[in-house]
Amino acid sequence: MEPAREQHLLDHLAILMAVCGVFTFLLIKILGSFYGRYSNGSSHCMLPARLAWVLQELPSLVVPLWCARAGDGHLHYWPNRILLAMFVAHYLQRSLIFPFLIRGGKPSPFTIFLSAAIFCTFNGYMQGRYLSQFAVYPDDWVTDPRFVLGGILWLTGLVINIHSDHILRNLRKPGETGYKIPRGGLFEYVSAANYFGELVEWCGFALASCSFQACSFAFFSFCFLFPRAEHHHRWYLEKFKDYPKSRKILIPFLL
Repeated sequence: MEPAREQHLLDHLAILMAVCGVFTFLLIKILGSFYGRYSNGSSHCMLPARLAWVLQELPSLVVPLWCARAGDGHLHYWPNRILLAMFVAHYLQRSLIFPFLIRGGKPSPFTIFLSAAIFCTFNGYMQGRYLSQFAVYPDDWVTDPRFVLGGILWLTGLVINIHSDHILRNLRKPGETGYKIPRGGLFEYVSAANYFGELVEWCGFALASCSFQACSFAFFSFCFLFPRAEHHHRWYLEKFKDYPKSRKILIPFLL
């Protein structure tokens, strides 16, 4: 494909992602979630949690790396290298580390797994191809306040996300079953601290890259994560009479 046509395609893919974000937001708000604690086990095809996580998230790791090797492009520029490394680092943790730390995760419905795998392939191509072949930054972009602040937000969000997952994994002692109220970290302020960390991460990535593609992904992340966080928040309030009423849904002190 000619470079100009492919770059035009990447812009259209970013628009499509934003539209899908709105559709996903409405779908989850209306129908709710169908996996994890909300699954009724009625799906005819369920995948083990670890296997589903690895296979569905892996395209967001493999596809950008493939894009990086598909041509010389712009990866000799440090901003492009760092931004692509930020994206890849998240999915390295998400596809090859996080799944193997899961303790007794519930099976995932095949339809949920398939939709996640398609999204990760689509997004991995869009982000990886844009950063490796088309993104152009000034020579001093790595010192630009937008890049610096975005990088700090990305790293902060990654740490919050990993720490919050650690808290959730360790809620139950060996042999225990059932659900407990998360305590510690950002869970003292919001019901979905892990989602908040991921949202901060991708907003930081969008600011650091200042690209339409990254901004579209950050917007989709909010559309996907907020209704799920709202569902979690409502579930906690209904299940636990002593659930802290001061906790917000997703964003501390605000939302």
